[in-house]
Amino acid sequence: MDLIRILIAILLPPLGVFLQVGIGKHFWINIILTLLGYIPGIVHAVWVIAKK
Repeated sequence: MDLIRILIAILLPPLGVFLQVGIGKHFWINIILTLLGYIPGIVHAVWVIAKK
């Protein structure tokens, strides 16, 4: 299941974080990072998914 979440995180980083932790601080941080730059959003999303 984590592999699917990582693939989703590469395509839509906030969705990957949402599926892992729901709407919380990591979700909003990821939204901001994705808006500032797509790559930082991906890195953060993969980190959140791998950490849990």
